[in-house]
Amino acid sequence: MLYDVERETMPRDELESLQLKRLKYLVEKVYHNVPFYKKRFDELNLKPEQIKTLSDLKYLPFTEKQDLRNNYPFGLFAVPKENVVRVHASSGTTGKATVVGYTKRDISIWANLMARSFVATGVTRRDIVHNAYGYGLFTGGLGMHYGAETLGATIVPVSGGGTKRQVMLMKDFGSTVLCCTPSYSLYLYETALAQGIDIDSLKLRIGIFGAEPWTEKMRLEIEKKFKIKALDIYGLSEILGPGVAVECETEQHGLHIWEDHFLIEIINPETGEQLPLGETGELVITTLTKEAQPLIRYRTKDITSIIPIPCKCGRTHYRIERLKGRSDDMLIIRGVNVFPSQIESILLETEGLTPHYQIIVKREGALDILEIQVEVDEKIFSDEIKHLQRLERKLIQTIKEFLGVSTRVKLVEPQSITRSEGKAKRVIDLRKQS
Repeated sequence: MLYDVERETMPRDELESLQLKRLKYLVEKVYHNVPFYKKRFDELNLKPEQIKTLSDLKYLPFTEKQDLRNNYPFGLFAVPKENVVRVHASSGTTGKATVVGYTKRDISIWANLMARSFVATGVTRRDIVHNAYGYGLFTGGLGMHYGAETLGATIVPVSGGGTKRQVMLMKDFGSTVLCCTPSYSLYLYETALAQGIDIDSLKLRIGIFGAEPWTEKMRLEIEKKFKIKALDIYGLSEILGPGVAVECETEQHGLHIWEDHFLIEIINPETGEQLPLGETGELVITTLTKEAQPLIRYRTKDITSIIPIPCKCGRTHYRIERLKGRSDDMLIIRGVNVFPSQIESILLETEGLTPHYQIIVKREGALDILEIQVEVDEKIFSDEIKHLQRLERKLIQTIKEFLGVSTRVKLVEPQSITRSEGKAKRVIDLRKQS
């Protein structure tokens, strides 16, 4: 099922022609309306009229998150402030917040792209959508909300927190779609069991999960526990919010990027060089239709690759592979590059372990130490100490074989790792504190 058949199935040549038309308009707009971009263009001796083909994208300057912070709060707006009808922002926990503005048209486009995304996952106007993404300055909650309303589905704006009440409401309201982070869905599952609620009594059939990297193994874990189809959604506040890309229910492999609104490329995160289709690197996005705050070649830091092979669903828009992690989340342990998602895959393949874990990195003398704390299930935890020690040694050996790095593994009792109602905090890097 498709929401916007004409746009979603547009032939590649027509789609790329539309992208070029919008790109040319975009560079003209930012050059004349955003001092930041005019300065960047001038430093490169680049004029808007020099952008004549999509391959000329590589000549345009990158935009990074720090650029948004440096121009806090409204320095990157391309329209008068009276035309901005909404402002979202990050928490700003590591510095100034990144602020994003929207015109009325931006909000309308966002709502339609989210409706498009819902339909791709199999949601219809007959569904009841339980939205446990946070509302407020975070884009997740309101993005999903407007999309469901645009589609005509019933939205339950629960937001984050109050987990016991959330489980009760899902049961009482007969919610059929769950929207939250993948880690929070597992917390909801544990809470339901603790309350004596039979998971089979819930009417859930679809889960739409995002806002944090998650592995295929975690998808299978969620689907098994809830007996639903779990699909991945992608977005980031700087670009739009949720609804930039989404998995379709047909193949459930790779996320369709809505290319009539976003121009994507993959680069080498070290050199900035564009990489060929299919190669893995950092995802870079140019907003083609954003009015209030358009961004050129925004470096997302997300590691993925483009899937150019047509999807069986009939959509012609390219897909991106499930995110492998973020370039700035990659851990370098004694010269070895390690992504948390790689560790997660190994843990979830090991019988007796739960999906709840933390990776602690610290330095002892001149040596980096990687410690993995992972919860075991109730049955394993009640076993004798020798069995737990054997399991720890097995995990250490498996991680060494697959990732090439020595680790310490600590099996901890059930429910001992703090649960999160938003993005799970998987990595604690104590090296940054020393």
